[in-house]
Amino acid sequence: MDPWYKVVTPRKEVCEGRSFNPDEFAIALEQVVAGRAPADYQDPAQFFSRTCFTRALKEHLGLVLRRLAGETTGTAPVLTLVTQFGGGKTHTLTALYHLLKGGPAARSYPGVAAVLDELGIPAVPQARVAVFVGNAWDPKDGLETPWLDIAWQLAGERGVEVLGPRAKEAPPGTEALNRLVDVAGGRVLLLFDEVLNLLTRHRWLADPMHAFLHNIARGFVGSTHRAAVFSLPRSQVEMTDWELQWQERVLKVVGAVAKHLIVNDEAEIAEVVRRRLFEDLGPEATRKRVARAYADWCFERRAQLPPEWTAVDTATTEARAREFLRARFEACYPFHPATLSVFQRKWQPLPQYQQTRGTLAMLAQWVSLAYREGFQTARREPLITLGSAPLDSSEFRGVVLGQLGEPRLAAAIEADIAGAMSHARALDADTKGPLRDIHRRVGTAILFESSGGQVHKVAYLPELRFALGEPEVDTTSIDTAAAALEAKAFFIRRVGSDGYQISHKATLKKVVNDRRAALDDETEVRPQLRHLVLEEFRRGATLPVESFPESSDAVSDAPRLRLVVMAPEVEWSESARAQVAEWVRSRGGQPRQHPGAVIFCLKRPGRSLKDAVEMWLAWERVASDVRAGVLGEDYDRQEVAQVQTKVREAGDEARDEVWATYTVVAVADSREPDGLKIVDLGAGHASSGQSLCGRILMALKTEGLLSESVGASYLERHWPPALQETGAWPLASLRQGFLDGSLIRLLDAEGVLRARIPEWVEKGVFGLAAGLRPDGSFQQVWYEETVQPEEVTFDHDVYLLRKERARALKVPAAVPAGPPGPGPGPQPPPPGPQPPLGLPQGRVVVRIRGLIPPESWNRVGTRLIPKLRGLRRLEARAEFTCEVEGSEPARVVAELEAALEELGLGTNFRVEQFREPGPPSGDDGL
Repeated sequence: MDPWYKVVTPRKEVCEGRSFNPDEFAIALEQVVAGRAPADYQDPAQFFSRTCFTRALKEHLGLVLRRLAGETTGTAPVLTLVTQFGGGKTHTLTALYHLLKGGPAARSYPGVAAVLDELGIPAVPQARVAVFVGNAWDPKDGLETPWLDIAWQLAGERGVEVLGPRAKEAPPGTEALNRLVDVAGGRVLLLFDEVLNLLTRHRWLADPMHAFLHNIARGFVGSTHRAAVFSLPRSQVEMTDWELQWQERVLKVVGAVAKHLIVNDEAEIAEVVRRRLFEDLGPEATRKRVARAYADWCFERRAQLPPEWTAVDTATTEARAREFLRARFEACYPFHPATLSVFQRKWQPLPQYQQTRGTLAMLAQWVSLAYREGFQTARREPLITLGSAPLDSSEFRGVVLGQLGEPRLAAAIEADIAGAMSHARALDADTKGPLRDIHRRVGTAILFESSGGQVHKVAYLPELRFALGEPEVDTTSIDTAAAALEAKAFFIRRVGSDGYQISHKATLKKVVNDRRAALDDETEVRPQLRHLVLEEFRRGATLPVESFPESSDAVSDAPRLRLVVMAPEVEWSESARAQVAEWVRSRGGQPRQHPGAVIFCLKRPGRSLKDAVEMWLAWERVASDVRAGVLGEDYDRQEVAQVQTKVREAGDEARDEVWATYTVVAVADSREPDGLKIVDLGAGHASSGQSLCGRILMALKTEGLLSESVGASYLERHWPPALQETGAWPLASLRQGFLDGSLIRLLDAEGVLRARIPEWVEKGVFGLAAGLRPDGSFQQVWYEETVQPEEVTFDHDVYLLRKERARALKVPAAVPAGPPGPGPGPQPPPPGPQPPLGLPQGRVVVRIRGLIPPESWNRVGTRLIPKLRGLRRLEARAEFTCEVEGSEPARVVAELEAALEELGLGTNFRVEQFREPGPPSGDDGL
């Protein structure tokens, strides 16, 4: 479908931008009478060529013309036209004036003959017409009062004479009015406009004018060939108490006998607008094609749209209802029906709203700006929708705010909808195609549909869908855009479950944004951010968690799997990868002993986590303000009552952001070029019932980088080639393989091996040995026998044996023959325990000293320590001495220190190293 601006042709003055003032669409009736009005209003033919004969206008003309023709049925001697300012009253008065001035010849004016035929009136009656416009009338010599002026218009000097000399001071009575009608030819029409303005400017005339109007109303009743039409504003904007009082008095005296008429007909406003704004509407086939496409789109989604547009009841078939909607789209072209109907549906109660002239001026500027923008930016909308209103134009924005009567909405429009830095523009940054500027369009529609929040009107989702939907835009896109805009906006709030409203009063989101802007990054945001991240990683963690290291020294090198969480400021990048890779390889400049035991987790790039924490802190500040009672009364009570809920929701969102942003896991992997394997955790949320640590471990398991256990066949397949011949694998080296990346990473390498090795030894799958002798044998070998898990130690002198080697080493030892025992006969009983020499009977101090061979180390903990644990004042001290050669001391010391740290004994023990003195020199006399 072609865009509307390529089909229609606006009037020249609209294209040139000369029709933006509402006054240009207002008729000055006194200028028409004086012959000084613009040609469009002054010349009857031109006037009627641009007049849309709405049903209401035809009804009004028929009532007056029939009355003047002498009919009394279905007519009234006095009529009142009641609308807001700019509601079309003066246009009706001008139409009557031109018809009566033209008389029977008026039938030739454009459109008049068809109207007369429709009304059943053969010709316009010949009658005299007098016009009184209160804002233009002033006393003149000989015409000192309004009734003298009217008499002069009807019958000249003769009319003034019949009212008598007292008419200069007092209004004529009904008899004098009858004489005036007679000298005027018997048929008269009186047109009154802006009466209240006269009373305000010439207060001395208030009581006489009131009496004059009362006499007209009474004198015209029961007579024929005469009529009076009064235009009375319904709006009470900026009226003083005095003006309000006199308006009520005028309405009362006239309304007692008058027939009240509503000038404008909302169903025909489209034709009025089209006649005034467009020179040509383009091919009829194009209008029908667009109307059919939109109507079909609406009926396919009628469950999501307002029922008044697509309603199908028992009296209306779906085909007829669909055809009726097509006709409405076609009648409104190039406007969307919602664009024109919103002013009748939502804006009529606004006291400042000028229904006809205000709407025409607004739409003229709208069309002018949108017409030029369409060509400049190649917009593709087939119809002019509410969302296309050019609110970014300050001039147009001023017209809208003037009609709404609320200039304070300027800040709301600037911040949320049309400003250069508005929330809608920020959300639209990535929109394109049919969804281009969808958030701005939704915000604009909310402004119009909620009447700027002035009369408690609400923009409901079905209305927004109908106003903005089109064949290439689905309703879900509109719903999503509305929700996203409301979530960011400062002045748009949700009303109920599916309503939105804009107001000049800021929502609490504005307060939250102000509080957020006042946060100090170093003293408030950063500490809270770090605390939140650490709290989330430690919650339910099954591994030790090391947080925010600033150097490789801060990452421990212990033989146990651990999780290292990098600081939120360290975002994943090439430089971060290089840093982590270096930390995996070394610690403090020395090679790392257990690189496979470290799991790094880093935050992906972006501000979302920090933004969420800032919002959380801001909501907490607002909650504090609420408790302190410092927010004032400018905010919705229901919104204030939900502050604590908002605090909880903000906290939950911040926690979810930890899960959503800490998604990069890095572990050692010798197969990678830089020795680092990267795993992306993907999407996640805090309410998943899983811990962050568990999530990371599960991802590593899925990638084949972590296992909870290991089987004997795996060890057979990965037996080091250098140890194939000996068949003995040191347990320290075996454990190291699970922690340096050469073997699969185990969740708890020591725990798994300590549990599986006794099982393998007992079943004869592997053997266990300790104490390697120079000849290749061992001081102790276990095979096909029970081994306690405590006896499995990860020392360099304890080995896992292949079963062939274990079987060969496990030769039954010959029992040596001992000395011959004593002969048979009674043996003396063994002596009982004797107390230590030199100590008194009673409390005794027992001290154990001696060397423990390696094969008995495990049994010390299982046999000896339990016996000592229950004794009083037990103290245990340890001293270990060993010899290390070559370049090994630094590595061994680092391992020992790490082991002590893991046991929590780092402050109780210190590791020392020294060189033993060498052999004496040859000068000793040898």
